[in-house]
Amino acid sequence: MALRSLLAKDWKLDVATGADPENPTWLPVRGLTSFQETTDDNTEEDSDFDDEEGWGSSVVTGRTWQIEAEGRRKRTDAAVFTADPGQEAIRKAARKVGFEANIKVRWYRRDGANDAYEGTCTVSEFTKGGSVTDLEPFNFTLLGQGAPVEITNPVATP
Repeated sequence: MALRSLLAKDWKLDVATGADPENPTWLPVRGLTSFQETTDDNTEEDSDFDDEEGWGSSVVTGRTWQIEAEGRRKRTDAAVFTADPGQEAIRKAARKVGFEANIKVRWYRRDGANDAYEGTCTVSEFTKGGSVTDLEPFNFTLLGQGAPVEITNPVATP
């Protein structure tokens, strides 16, 4: 059987809302056009005289994760302006500092692949605006707090 490439557009990002952090209401962040999860490792050189062939050694002593995303700001068709609730939760979190800035997110693939994670993070920026003829873009960076947890993909079929 031939292998097929995964589509980048199948990533989905949800943000947790609601009063009960153990049973949150998950809101999709709609309008995304770009999504990238990365990790950054802190390494320390670990070589010693015992390696007589001269090969070095490094140890990962710390790791952080972040998500960079961008998209188009969205609203409903209602006469009264109603922003996309997921985008709005991210935008509001970006205006806070300290513990109030922490949000819980989950990210996974819509195609049911095993890639599915949940974590707490801070929104480090939420940029919006544009030129006269643009559709209004937005972008933000989520800075992970601790290790992301691998979860069962919410759209995977049992």
